[in-house]
Amino acid sequence: MSRIDFAYGAAHRLRAACRTTARHVQAGHRLLVYCTDPKRLRRFDSLLWEFDPISFIPHALPDDPLADQAPVLLLPDAATLDQAPDAPWLLNLDLDCPPQARRFARILEIVSGHPADQQAARQRWAQYRQDGHDVRGHQLATT
Repeated sequence: MSRIDFAYGAAHRLRAACRTTARHVQAGHRLLVYCTDPKRLRRFDSLLWEFDPISFIPHALPDDPLADQAPVLLLPDAATLDQAPDAPWLLNLDLDCPPQARRFARILEIVSGHPADQQAARQRWAQYRQDGHDVRGHQLATT
């Protein structure tokens, strides 16, 4: 059983995901990021480069020669997720639950106020609960 944390109320889902990613890197955690939507994953990749003008969030795609050293690994499909090194933390940016969710101790979900995002999150929440995971919700502080 995995613990799934839904952080809801994000003004912008991918920017909130960048903040979450930065906190994990600063804490020394390895973080896998799963997203099968190529456009969304490219946008997240770009945001990681420009998110904080005075720092860098090291990240890589699986085919990058430095992927083994990067604290953040961007995974574009189920095959790369399956082949990814073990890591306790997964940030799910996909609209569906990641395959093999039980493999991860913790899964992070970020939900914006956009109705389509909220609806997809409700479906993921229900699926995680049905699969027996420990699902928790957290309201993001608005700033």
